[in-house]
Amino acid sequence: MAKSATVGSYLVQRLEEAGLRHVFGIPGDYVLRFYNLLEASRMQVVGTCAEQGAAFAADAYARVNGLGALCITYCVGGLNTVNAVAEAYAEKSPVIVISGAPGLRERVRSPLLHHRVRDFNTQRLIFEQVTVASAALENPARAPEQIDAAIAACRRQKRPVYLELPRDMVDRPCAAPAPLPAEHVGSDSAALREALSEAAAMMRAAKHPVILAGVELHRFGLQETLVRLVERTGYPVAATLLGKSVISEVHPQYLGIYEGGMGRGDVRRAIEGADVVLILGAFLTDIDLGVFTAHLDVSRTVHATSERIAIRHHHFEGVTLHDFLHGLLHAPIGPRRRVAVAPKPTQKPFRPQRNRPVTVRRFFARLNDFLEDNFAVICDPGDSLFGAADLMIHRKTEFLSPAYYTSMGFAVPAALGVQIGKRRLRPIVLVGDGAFQMTGQELSTIARFGLNPIVIVLNNKGYTTERFIHDGAYNDIPNWAYHEMPRLLDAGWGCEVRTEGELEHALAKARANTRSFSLLNLHLDPYDRSEALKRLGRSLGRQIVRR
Repeated sequence: MAKSATVGSYLVQRLEEAGLRHVFGIPGDYVLRFYNLLEASRMQVVGTCAEQGAAFAADAYARVNGLGALCITYCVGGLNTVNAVAEAYAEKSPVIVISGAPGLRERVRSPLLHHRVRDFNTQRLIFEQVTVASAALENPARAPEQIDAAIAACRRQKRPVYLELPRDMVDRPCAAPAPLPAEHVGSDSAALREALSEAAAMMRAAKHPVILAGVELHRFGLQETLVRLVERTGYPVAATLLGKSVISEVHPQYLGIYEGGMGRGDVRRAIEGADVVLILGAFLTDIDLGVFTAHLDVSRTVHATSERIAIRHHHFEGVTLHDFLHGLLHAPIGPRRRVAVAPKPTQKPFRPQRNRPVTVRRFFARLNDFLEDNFAVICDPGDSLFGAADLMIHRKTEFLSPAYYTSMGFAVPAALGVQIGKRRLRPIVLVGDGAFQMTGQELSTIARFGLNPIVIVLNNKGYTTERFIHDGAYNDIPNWAYHEMPRLLDAGWGCEVRTEGELEHALAKARANTRSFSLLNLHLDPYDRSEALKRLGRSLGRQIVRR
């Protein structure tokens, strides 16, 4: 442990102690001195093409590693990340945002320094709206406490925090880092006892119970606890779209994705026909609820999140999700009784019709057979996501998508964050042509670090989801020769795909190309779409018309 420290070295040490091995970002003059400290640390700096790409990458890194970090310069860098940081906040992804800032001595008499907006607090005030903790490290005596509090909040609440570091504070002496106390947030014992008693009584009386699992089980590392609960109770289990892959989808009790009227009818009937629904770690957003086509009777639900436990119409504060789930494992819920699960729809082995144009439905059917346990499926919003809802994700496969905040441009930089963080995972990136045009340049960073994702651009020359909500020429975009990106970057391999025969050849070659990224430019009819998108378009379209 260091005997003395500076504000900058203190922050670096705390990042290392938190388990971070990489920091994403782009330097600028206000943060260059701190970048020197990062480069001298045990962490690796991952420089990206754009700040938004760095933020999406840090978000994805956090989703698979438990914590991510982003380091950018003041305002022109930081404000470029706000959208991606907002997504991390909305979907509970723990990212530490570090921004440089003008030195305090430079601010005397409020000069018009470059990058400044309105006043020197503007950026911090903006980030306060999309983080759970923020601090400007302007006092070396207070900086250690501020750093420790912010990192603790990030890890505890699984949401972003913001630290602003003026450049003349980096080398200012401060207290040396003390050993971090073990952090444990316990439950109110009386509230926990009452919540478990009421939940257990509902479960004992249930004849048709079911579990609906959500994204917080990913964020808080409770996937194995879920499996133990399913094995103990024998209940069927479904997942929300945002929580997809929270349990192996080959588990005999797994039903599928529940998304109201957007999803499969058998899953919807199982959830909405249950007399008790254990909703565990789910946000229940409009997308998870099929744009509010879901019908969940509150009087039959036990809804447990990291923020509160709601049983029927009763709310219990001060009970952690961890303690409640582990409590259910030992609660008096009666003998184990495996509830029969209706047979899942069977898919015949995919047989390509070599000259047949590829359709969305046939593409996802083929992709389902292509997946391996070491793949991570990463989807941008739109049909890249909705079509992937019924992919069979095995235990070792990750599934990532911004299925609540639904910001376009997530998938390509997310592949960078995922594979940098877990080299054993090979990303399968499903991205629409519109989203690729926003952040596809991060293939350059992917090539720089020798990564090998398989990127499939669903190219239908426009914004597909918007076309089926409310069509117009504004939904059309220029066509790019996406498959020529390897020539531009002097790295990777690309090809065009129009037929099922070409798709077979392209997938085989991409699988074999483990030395660099592969990019498939998959041409689709502009008005082809998945069944889920058809249902979503009809629902949202009616809302647009009513307005």
